[in-house]
Amino acid sequence: MAETSRVKRLPRGRPSGRFTQHRRIDKLRELLEKNPRGITLYDMAASLKVTPRTMRRYLKEVQLEYELESKPSRGGGPALWNVKAGETPRKVELRRTQIYALLAARRLFEPMRGSALFDEIALATDRLRAFAQRPGRGPNAGIADARLEERFLYLPYAPKNYAEKTDELDDLFQAVSDLRPLSMAYRSGQRASEERIVVHPYALVLHRDSIYCVGYHVARGEIRTFVLDRMRDTQCAYTETFELPADFNIDEFFQGEFGVWKSETRHKVIIDFDEHAAEYVRMRKVHNTQKLAGIAGGGVRLTMVVGNLNSVVSWVLEWGKRALVVEPQELLERVRSELEGALSQYSAPKKPKVRA
Repeated sequence: MAETSRVKRLPRGRPSGRFTQHRRIDKLRELLEKNPRGITLYDMAASLKVTPRTMRRYLKEVQLEYELESKPSRGGGPALWNVKAGETPRKVELRRTQIYALLAARRLFEPMRGSALFDEIALATDRLRAFAQRPGRGPNAGIADARLEERFLYLPYAPKNYAEKTDELDDLFQAVSDLRPLSMAYRSGQRASEERIVVHPYALVLHRDSIYCVGYHVARGEIRTFVLDRMRDTQCAYTETFELPADFNIDEFFQGEFGVWKSETRHKVIIDFDEHAAEYVRMRKVHNTQKLAGIAGGGVRLTMVVGNLNSVVSWVLEWGKRALVVEPQELLERVRSELEGALSQYSAPKKPKVRA
């Protein structure tokens, strides 16, 4: 996949505090929308606690979305900025059932709690909740819908706590959404120490409540997967952008149940499940290549082609004696090794020493 964009020297440092640049630009939009008659650059800068020079840069960002007007104020004072008539955002109308559907998925974003991105999502869901709690019509006339928004939920798989990674998450989201290079200190799984790298982040993926980024590693000239847990001291470039390759497809990096991964190697995997597990296997699609076929005794055979076996090993182990690996041999041996290692822990158990 070709990468043609060039990266200039990135500016160092970030605005002080946790109110990041991305959030400031959102606040600037709100200021402009609330002041249709105009507001000076200096008043905007004071409200957002940035310098006039920084505010001019933020105005350029907003101008990518809205057409702004600058007109002189009375008495020769500073120019007044406002959103040109007809450019204000349109309202989105939703039915009550659509609102409940969106509220049901709000816990999907729980791992992002503490970040500016989560605050924005929470603000939107609070508005949806306020509408959902209004008295209904018809049979529900005069009463609310019995707190349905609290009883129609998505429950996260095993939510991580990213409270210490909110700055990195905000920078990553801004870099992905605005197509900006991202500099970071990163520790890969194969390295004990960190290295400073520059990435062109193409996509942000929330899988099993962990946050990943698929992006172009500038120094290595390849597309890789990065996990938020290992990012530190991120710096989103403010003055440059990159182009998203026309042939980029996130589905090429997503292995369904088995995570975010891309590999040139392909493994044909065949697993037999007994009759007790067959119903559960048929109910789920764990991979887009999977095929199911019945086997003797009421069981089911799953066949699929995956790019990496790491997550498949863990998945097979979850099924215990209900699953049997048929091929490939590498997967069979890795599962057997894990089971033998686990069994050895119980064959001659050692009592751990407890510190007082």
